[in-house]
Amino acid sequence: MRDTVYVLVFDGFADWQAALALCEVRRPGDWQVRTLGFSGAPVVSMGGLTVQPDASLAELAPDRAVLLIVPGGHLWLRGEGAVAVQRLRQAHAAGATVAGIDTGVVPLARAGLLDHVRHTGNWPGQLNEVAGYAGEEQYDADVLAANDGGVITASHLGSVEFAREVIRTLDLYGPADREDWFRLFKHAQLPSWCTGESPAGAVV
Repeated sequence: MRDTVYVLVFDGFADWQAALALCEVRRPGDWQVRTLGFSGAPVVSMGGLTVQPDASLAELAPDRAVLLIVPGGHLWLRGEGAVAVQRLRQAHAAGATVAGIDTGVVPLARAGLLDHVRHTGNWPGQLNEVAGYAGEEQYDADVLAANDGGVITASHLGSVEFAREVIRTLDLYGPADREDWFRLFKHAQLPSWCTGESPAGAVV
């Protein structure tokens, strides 16, 4: 049964990048959120939060994973985290969606998961520079987040767009509510039912 959203945590992970997505994941109560570390030891986020991982990467259960989120951090630019690359590949092969934001896209590239899917990142050329992957022609520089073939990718500027793709992947809310949600968090536009107006603009 696929009931778990995993989030990789490590020293220096960018704690804000997946926070909005995770709040929406937990809201309906249908999904279990579990943090994964490279070991079971506590880690300290970029913002100074101490996080005790629920499990290690070795304990990831691919048959229970519906989504595996990888936040950014300097770790990926140092060429570290080979174990995560292997587990990302395994989770995706088992049917889980993998999602990277900011430099968290780098291990997806190293795993070969971006070679044949539309994807994005921080800027054109970064993935070639640090990951040496074969998917450059699939890179979309015109979006802040992309969702294709069981892979979600996002720029460091696209945390709201990243959350929207997570919401869509997990089929949270209806299409109209998802658009209301995006306009609210991206553009501070209240839904019509909050403003006392009908969708056509008439006061109710």
